[in-house]
Amino acid sequence: MALTISSASFLISSFFISLCLFFSLEKGLALQAKQTHESTQSHRSQLRTYTVQLTSLLPASSCSPSSIVPNNEATLKVVHKHGPCSQLQAKPDHAQILQQDQTRVNSIHSRLSGKSVAATAAIDDDNPRYQKDSTTLPAKSGAVVSSGNYIVTVGLGTPKTDLSLIFDTGSDITWTQCKPCAKSCYNQKETIFDPSKSTSYANVSCNSAECSQLKSATGITPGCSSGTSTCIYGIQYGDQSFSVGYFGKERLTLSSSAVIENVLFGCGQNNQGLFGGSAGLLGLGRNKLSIVEQTAQKYNRYFSYCLPSSSSTGYLTLGKDGRASRSVKYTPLTTIPNGASFYGLQVLGISVGGKTLSISASIFQSAGTIIDSGTVITRLPPTAYGALSSEFQKQMSSLGYPKASALSILDTCYDLSGYRSVTIPTISFSFGGGATVDLDSTGILYASKISQVCLAFAANGDDGDVALFGNVQQKRLQVIYDIGGGKIGFGRGGC
Repeated sequence: MALTISSASFLISSFFISLCLFFSLEKGLALQAKQTHESTQSHRSQLRTYTVQLTSLLPASSCSPSSIVPNNEATLKVVHKHGPCSQLQAKPDHAQILQQDQTRVNSIHSRLSGKSVAATAAIDDDNPRYQKDSTTLPAKSGAVVSSGNYIVTVGLGTPKTDLSLIFDTGSDITWTQCKPCAKSCYNQKETIFDPSKSTSYANVSCNSAECSQLKSATGITPGCSSGTSTCIYGIQYGDQSFSVGYFGKERLTLSSSAVIENVLFGCGQNNQGLFGGSAGLLGLGRNKLSIVEQTAQKYNRYFSYCLPSSSSTGYLTLGKDGRASRSVKYTPLTTIPNGASFYGLQVLGISVGGKTLSISASIFQSAGTIIDSGTVITRLPPTAYGALSSEFQKQMSSLGYPKASALSILDTCYDLSGYRSVTIPTISFSFGGGATVDLDSTGILYASKISQVCLAFAANGDDGDVALFGNVQQKRLQVIYDIGGGKIGFGRGGC
C-alpha cells in the first residue's frame, strides 16, 4: 500500500519526537548518575577519614626502627614480640592471640569481682629439700594473664644478664626465670638468669616487710623456705600460667647511666605458661612492688611509652623525657573499684568519621575503664560497641567496601583483597577533662589477612563489666602517666 504525504510526514515527525525523547532520557540518566556520584563524593568529603596502605596492616619482613627516641637515660626500646624488630619473632596465630586476649579480659573481670579458688604449686614436689617451699595460688583469678604483645630488654645482676621482658601496666610483680629451675622452666630465647653468679643478688627474708607486701600485689599469701627462711612468691594468671620462686633483690640496668639498686623481683623456680619465649614480665602497675613505685624517689612516679606498629620500634621511659608538648591532651587518672593496681580513665564518648555516637556517658561510668598495655583489643560496654559497630559499618558501606566473615571475637570485618589502599573513618575518644584523642590509623583495624580485616573493638558481656582501652588503640600515641599529678596524657605521632 502506498503512503500518502500526510502519513509519511506523521511517521517522520514521530521518529524525531522519539529520538528527542531518547536523548533527553539519556541525558537525564547521565545527570542522575553524575548527581549520585557527586552525592557520594560529597558524603565522603564530609567524613573524617584516613587513607591506609593495606601492606601496613600485615606483618612486615624487615624492621624499620623509629627515629623518634626520647632524650632520657632511662629509656628502653619497645618492640612487638611478633614483629621483625624482635629477636623472639614468634609467628602470630591470630586465633590464639585473640583467644588469649579474651582470657586476659576474663581474668581482669574475675579479679575485680574478687572471685578465686585455691590451688597449690610447689617449687619442687619431687625434691625433699624443696617440698615445703610452696605457696597457695588462685586457680582462676589471682593475677592477669601476661599475654602482652610488647617487650623491653633490661639488664639484671652483676655482671648483667640481658633479658627480654613483657611490659605490662596491668601487673605489679616483676619476675624472671632463674637457675637452677628447681621444678621447671619453659623455653626462652635468652640465657636463664643465674643468681649464684651475680654479686648483687640477695634473698628477701620471709619475716621482712617486703615479703608481707606480696599479698597485696598478687592476692596470694607468700610462703617461706624451710631451709633458708627466704620469702616464696607465687603468681597465677587467668590462663593457668604461673611463676613460683624466691623473692629477691637485684641490680636493674636500664642503660649505662640508669642503674637501680635493690629492685625487688621474683626469681622463678617453677614456671609454666605461654610467655612467647620472653624471660618474664616487667610490672608497671600501681602497687608498691611495681617498678613504677620502687623507682618513685628517682623518677617521681612518671613514665611514658609509645607502642609501635609490628614492623617498627617504640620506647618505654621512666621519668620525664622532655617531649611532652602542648599537643598532649591530659585526662584525670581514676581508680577502679576493687582494682587499685589498674590505671583508670573516664571515657565520655566516641566519634566515628567525625560523627559523635549517641551513647549516654553513664554507660561508661557504671563500671569504669582501664587503660592496659597488655590487653590487645579494646573492650566496650555492649551498648557502646553496638553503636560504634553500626556507625562504622554504615560509613564503610557508603565507601563501598564488601564485608567478610567474623574473626574470633571480632565481628565487623571486610574483604579488602581487591584494594591496595583503603579509606576508613577516623575514630576518636572523648575523655574527662576535655581531652579528645584521635586514634592513629594503625589503631582502628586488625588484620589476619587482606581478605579479613576487622574493626579492632569487641563488646564486653555486660554493660556492668569494666571497659578496657587496649594496646591496638594506643599504637603510635605518646602515652604519658603522671601519677603524682593524677593524670594521663595522649599525644599524636609518638613513634
